This record gives sequence, C-alpha cells and structure tokens, in this order.
Amino acid sequence: MASDRNSDSSLSKVVKTGMLTACLATASVAMTGCSTQKELKVGEKLQRNGKEIVVAGQLYNIDAPVVLWTDTGGYDAYRVEKRFGKYDDSKWDNIKDSIDTPNRYNVRFGRTSQGVWNEEEIEQIRGGGWDLAKLQDKVDQFVYHYDVCGTSEVCFKVLHDMRGLSVHFMLDIDGTIYQTMDLKERAWHAGTSNDRSIGIEIANIGAYSAEALKKDGNALDTWYKWDEDHKTYISIPERLGDGGVKTPDFVGRPFYNDKVKGEVQGGELYQYDLTPEQYDSLIKLTAAISEIFPKIDLVYPTDENGELITKVLPNNGADFQGFVGHYHIAGYKIDPGPAFQWEYVMEEAKKLKEAK
Repeated sequence: MASDRNSDSSLSKVVKTGMLTACLATASVAMTGCSTQKELKVGEKLQRNGKEIVVAGQLYNIDAPVVLWTDTGGYDAYRVEKRFGKYDDSKWDNIKDSIDTPNRYNVRFGRTSQGVWNEEEIEQIRGGGWDLAKLQDKVDQFVYHYDVCGTSEVCFKVLHDMRGLSVHFMLDIDGTIYQTMDLKERAWHAGTSNDRSIGIEIANIGAYSAEALKKDGNALDTWYKWDEDHKTYISIPERLGDGGVKTPDFVGRPFYNDKVKGEVQGGELYQYDLTPEQYDSLIKLTAAISEIFPKIDLVYPTDENGELITKVLPNNGADFQGFVGHYHIAGYKIDPGPAFQWEYVMEEAKKLKEAK
C-alpha cells in the first residue's frame, strides 16, 4: 500500500492508446482521423464512454472500465473533507487534529533522474498550466501497490480519510479502475518516487508469512473461502457489506485457486493472486500508460539472468525507468507481493501495443 507523501479544455484531438483510437471534438474543430465530421452546437454535451483516463486534462481511451473522480460513485482525492461518515463530522475543521494538511497531493517538483525543474518551469505549472510534453518528459515510473484493504472503497477510506495520502488509480476486485486525480498531480503514494511516478493501489488483502497464517483470524482465511467445488472465492467480511464493489453480486476468484508462495525482500510469503478481471484491466492500463508516457517502457526490474528482482533496487530505484513494485523502491515494503504476474502483464501489454 502507499507509504508517505515525502521522503525527502475542451478536447479536440484524436488520442491513441495501444488498444484503439478515440475521436473527440470541440465545437469549432472537426474531428481528425474519423470517418465523418460533425459540427457541434454550442452547449452540446460531449459523451464519454466510461473507458477513459485523464492525463493533463486530456482523455485517453484504455478499453477498460474507468470511474473518474468527477463521476457519480467516484473517489475524489481533491476534496478536503473526509469521503466517508457524516458530512458535518467530515469537514476540515473537525478532522484537522488527525490529518495535518487539508490536501492529500501537491505539484510535481520534477525531482527525477533527469534533474530538478528550474524556477521558470515551476512558475509555469504551479497554477495548473501543464502541457502534456512536459509531463511526458518527467514521468518515467509506474508503481504497482496492493492495498491490504480488500476493496477500493476501503482503500480510499484508509488512504484519504485516515492517513492523509493519495494514489492516482485504484483497481477493484471486479476490474473497475478508479482514477482519483489527474496524472499531472503528485500523489502521495511512493515516497522518493512521487515526483516521477504514477501509482495504482490494487485491491488485494496482501501477502503473509507462514507464521502469520498460523494465527486464528488471519487475513487470508478471513478474506478467502471455498465453495462446494473447492474453488476459492473472495469473501468480503460482513462488516463491510458489499465493499463498494461496482458490479452487482460480483464473485471474485483469484487467478490461481491456491495460494502462491514466493520470496520478497528475502522473506518467504504467501498470497492469493489477483482476479482475472483485475489482470484484464491492469494489462490495458499498463499498455496505455506506456503508450502515453514514452519514458515508461514495458520493462520491470530483472537480474543478469532475466529473472524478476524481488527486493529493493540500489538507490531505491532512482536509476530505473519503467514499471516497479513498491518493494523495488522501499526496502520495508512487500507489495505487490509474490503472486503478482509480472511477465504476464508485460507480455500481454506488449501485444496490445503491437496490435495498434
């Protein structure tokens, strides 16, 4: 899960991802690259199909279900008050003793492997005057987290309401992606990588040692049950209701029926894998991010033999561009855990990009 905040227009262009091309227009600009042209009336509503993310104010289609912070049922990291609980009790004046700042994000300062932004650049962006090219030049990491919360609703409550932190995306067990803020913002999810990275919290209750799993009421036994066919399914604790999962009556099942055992940060851990629905959406988002951000290559940390590195990288990953786990940039973290299928995600994302 996310750690700390610090360690230290209208649309008028065709936007491509690795999956497909979305055509958008303003009232005075004809759509480029579409088979037909349409003159839009002043005040005419522009439709979104629910599969787009927002980058520097522009929509990018990713061909997976996306709920934006502006949508009904979305999670808005820009809000000051708590998202959950009675509204009057959630106002800033009533919570400032538990959270030390009203905002849970700030401006990307540009502290990356390419250096620090100068004063002129900071003046340009401090009022929101981003251009996409500048963002693409500075953002070169995408960080995978698991949330240890089980569902995205619980994750947002913990991050935003309780810890005063944030993340750009959350991925629920049914494959729904929630975007909580524009990717131009500096979310507080990955410490020293916040300036240069985009982050996602994947709904998964996490990975545990054999010793931890011997205890009564351990997280895996609480969150995973078995049906009459001995198939594993996610059992959201009764106290959480439906957990806020968007798909009605959704039954989530891990990609593999059994727990996955693996080593992270030198310790042996057990974890249930993500759901197939999560992988499907994550692969599409991964491909799109790599397409939109040229410096985020479809690579992950590997050793000289091409094997996944499962511990913190030298200098907390400062010299690496691409996709990383939280454990690659912080030695005390173990997410996204031993079950996460790095090669599968990257290879499938590459196929989507090559098919464009």
